[in-house]
Amino acid sequence: MVASVVPLYPQGMLIPAQSRAARALLAWTQADLARATGLRVQAIKLFEAAKSDPRASSIAAIEQAFDRAGVIFLEPGENRDGGAGLRLKER
Repeated sequence: MVASVVPLYPQGMLIPAQSRAARALLAWTQADLARATGLRVQAIKLFEAAKSDPRASSIAAIEQAFDRAGVIFLEPGENRDGGAGLRLKER
C-alpha cells in the first residue's frame, strides 16, 4: 500500500522556498521582508523554515510585499519543468 502525501501548503499558495528565493532575488533580509509586510521577523523565519502553519492573511501580506517589489510567482506547471518558481517583472 502506498501512503499518500498531503502537502503542507495547498497548491496556489506561496511556499517557503519561493519566499527564500524571492528574498534572494531582491537582496532582502528576513528583517527587510518583515518591515515590508508588517509581520514579525520570527514569523518570517518560522514560515521560511516550514516550521509554522501561517494564517492566510500572513501569506497574503508576504505575496503582496513581493508583488510590490516586482516578483511574479509561478505555479507548478507554468514553466517548462513544471515546478513552482518565480521571476522578476520587466521594468
